[in-house]
Amino acid sequence: MSVLIVGSMAVDTVEFSSTGECHELVGGSATFASLAAGLYTDVRMVGVVGRDFPDSMLKSLAARRVDLAGVQIVDGETFRWHGRYNADLSSRESLDTRLNVFEHFRPTLPESFRSSRVVLLGNIHPDLQSEVLDQAQRPELVAADTMNFWIKGTPEALLRLLRRIDLLIINEEEARDLSGHKVIAKVGRALRALGPSRVVVKQGEYGAFLFDEHGAFHAPAYPLEEVVDPTGAGDTFAGAMLGYLDAQGPITPASLRRAVVHGSAVASLCVEHYGTKGVVDATEADVQERVRAFGRLVHYENL
Repeated sequence: MSVLIVGSMAVDTVEFSSTGECHELVGGSATFASLAAGLYTDVRMVGVVGRDFPDSMLKSLAARRVDLAGVQIVDGETFRWHGRYNADLSSRESLDTRLNVFEHFRPTLPESFRSSRVVLLGNIHPDLQSEVLDQAQRPELVAADTMNFWIKGTPEALLRLLRRIDLLIINEEEARDLSGHKVIAKVGRALRALGPSRVVVKQGEYGAFLFDEHGAFHAPAYPLEEVVDPTGAGDTFAGAMLGYLDAQGPITPASLRRAVVHGSAVASLCVEHYGTKGVVDATEADVQERVRAFGRLVHYENL
């Protein structure tokens, strides 16, 4: 069993009102998602980095059962992002984005990656996501993430992609924009009508909704007393969710719902530290304890 993850790998500078600037934080959708999925199953990672990408992170990924045969290391600088969060970490603005080697990235799957059972298409151009599917050999589950930049800038390419995937993972603001609805139940129904049979709407500190043919399911977010850095939380959620699903074998309505909880659990570990540290340091015991805590959050009988 294995999960194929395609997306960005980055080096970030992030500004926080309480602690100032943090430099050289490793980021990127594929990085966070692969680290999270590797807690559960073998991962096949596809991305591109420059010579400046930290070798220590490549070693951390390899130690987390991530096959790096699909990671291209080329001359030049890695994709770099500089952003600033507001005081309560609820929103951020991009101050500088330099695509660098990522600008000309064309995902190429090694032959051994093409038979992956589960595929996670990270937040990249919809045409590149489609190119990955052209190379894959009948995966059992294809999940994709997207963002407002593609929703507004490449709507036709995005709609073509949505007709080819099984699961859309998207945050609430973007889900409302893409669906044209505000009420969350209508959002879920409208997004499923675009192609994917299952939709997960991430709601940050309020949890996540899953919509599928069996109705709606909601998992709360873990009630943290302090959030340090929300960067990568959504990608961590997606990676953990897909990793858990792959490790469970048959994909069922029950395993999908458990997977949402696992995604929320690992994402909560991510945001407690700067950059990828929370996911790198996470252990199976940490995840299981947080999953048990989720059960206590929603259990109300016999109290």
